Formats: sequence, C-alpha cells, structure tokens
Amino acid sequence: MPSRLERALSPVLGLLLFFQAGLVVTGGAVRLTGSGLGCPTWPRCTGGSFVPVPHQAQGELHSWIEFGNRLLTIALFLTSISALIIVLVLHRRDIRNLARWQVLGILAQIPLGGITVLTHLNPIAVALHFILSMVLIAAGTILYERRQPNPTTHIVKKTKSQLLGRGQLLMTGLVIAVGTVVTGSGPNAGDASAPRFHFHFKEITWIHADLVIALVLLTIYFYVKSAPATLLRRRILIFFTLVLAQGGIGFLQFYRGLPELLVGAHLLGVTLVWIAAWRIYLAAK
Repeated sequence: MPSRLERALSPVLGLLLFFQAGLVVTGGAVRLTGSGLGCPTWPRCTGGSFVPVPHQAQGELHSWIEFGNRLLTIALFLTSISALIIVLVLHRRDIRNLARWQVLGILAQIPLGGITVLTHLNPIAVALHFILSMVLIAAGTILYERRQPNPTTHIVKKTKSQLLGRGQLLMTGLVIAVGTVVTGSGPNAGDASAPRFHFHFKEITWIHADLVIALVLLTIYFYVKSAPATLLRRRILIFFTLVLAQGGIGFLQFYRGLPELLVGAHLLGVTLVWIAAWRIYLAAK
C-alpha cells in the first residue's frame, strides 16, 4: 500500500508542471495587455510598496496584472519546495537532482524577471526569461513522467526511434528559439517604450514558419517509421495535432494583425507543443 507521501507525489508534480506552464501564459498576458511595466521597479512594485497602490501612474489594472504574475512565481516556488521535500523523504534518488534543479531554476527566474523589468523589457532579457521557463517545463515534464519508481536500469542500444525523437526535440527547440526572436521583433512588447530587435518582422516570421513546416514533415516521417499501436505513436499523433493547430493559429494571427487573444492562444500552444515533444522523446527512450 503506497504511503501518503507516495500518493501525494504525483499530484504535486502535476501541479508543479501546471504552474510552470501557467507562468508562461500569465507572462504572455502581461505582455499582451501592455502591463510589462505595471510594476516599474523590482523587487518592489513601486518605490515604496511591494504591492500595487491606488492611483499608480502605470494604472491599477496593469499593475495588478503584472503583480499577479509575480504572485504565481511565489506559488510555483512553494510547490517546487514541496516536491523536493517529498522526493527527499521518499529517497527517490532517480529524480532527486531534477527536483533540486526545479527549485534552483525558479530562484534564478526571480532576479531574471527583475532584470527584465529594470532593463525596460529588453527583448534579450524577455527571451532569456522565456527560455528558462521552457527549460524548467522540460524538467517538470521529466519529473512527472518519472513519478512512479522504476527499479530497473539498463543500457539500451540507440535505436532509430531514439535518434528521431532527439531530432524532433531539437527541431522543436529551434522553432521555439526563433519564435522568441519573432516576438522580440513584433509589436506586442509589453510596453510602448520597450526596445525591439532590429529584424524585419515579416522575414523572421517566414523563417519561423519554414521551420514549423520542416517540423511537420519530420513528425510525419517519424509517425510512419514508428511501430503501430504503441505509446510512442500515440504521442507522436498528439504532437502532430498540436503542431498543426499551433501552425494554424500562427498563420491566422499573422494575417489578422496579431490580435491579443490569438497571440495568447499561440503562447499556450507553444507550451503544450514543448511538453508533447518531451513526452515523445521520453517514450522513444
């Protein structure tokens, strides 16, 4: 009979991954509503208060949207601490380091978020803030996938599926990285005064779209080469569906002038695609 801590590990790791994804989505809401400097300083929200104050120059709504993202970071940190404690008490050495890195990564996010604010939403700082979230989501996905103890460890010869899984993961990461450049070159900066990358927006967007097409073709090839009726093939199909939906949203938002709701849906989609890519990679291993 599993102990209470063993039963608690799965929902806590699930909540950890949920909060990681939620931080990306709420961060996008901050940017899309122009609330990036709703709290114009750090670690305080204003020069004299840690929380938004009435009649703040940036506007109360913008301040609370940005402050809400900061509060979610605190909830995420507390969840990561809970996960680490459970892992240590259960002597889960197989995932101990991953749990530790979750805590350290979230601690690194806090000053990086401060740098983002203090540099007035410099696109490099914004991109690094987002990429670190993607790294933490990857680690959170691995943690959740390994939530059940597996006492058997053995060396497996690399197969074609493993190589394709790694290639697909790398291609997905490249698509996301170029996507941050697209974001840093586009109009949704989080504040009207925020600096931008000096790339031609349409050209970098088409480079991003070409990489997505290459990813779709690789996914089709991977699906054809994988064994039928397997966990791996089911996960490839889920990934393929998400990438198609994400590509459709990206195409639509580009030609509709980047409306906020579509951009927000695209941001949620990239988080789901990234998680799905890691689930394929882990199934291929």
